[in-house]
Amino acid sequence: MSTAYVDSSCVVAAAFGEPGARPMIARLRTFSLVISSTLLEAELFSALRREQCELTDAFHADIALVAPDRALADEIARVLEAGYVRGADCWHLATALYIAPDPSELTFLTLDLAQRKVAKALGFQV
Repeated sequence: MSTAYVDSSCVVAAAFGEPGARPMIARLRTFSLVISSTLLEAELFSALRREQCELTDAFHADIALVAPDRALADEIARVLEAGYVRGADCWHLATALYIAPDPSELTFLTLDLAQRKVAKALGFQV
């Protein structure tokens, strides 16, 4: 089973039909399981509200949302040791580490260059 973690930048880009979205959507379809943090919901709906848009039937996503059942202090420390990222990006990376303590077992998809750099430094497939 191939699994990918997708961060909000990919989903927001897809929702708005941004240029980098098409290849990302095609890549997402190659995975049998796509997961993300529950933070994805807040980030997506906040972006939609900011742009005064609604989620339409044109955007379908089958993403399993993960809500960690404990603090992610250890994972957050690992992320920040690998490089600096903003809070939401740090949370996505920490959640991905929570899911896959061995990052080489998971693909981390993002359109954010700084986040991709840290994901790669952590050992995720990108």
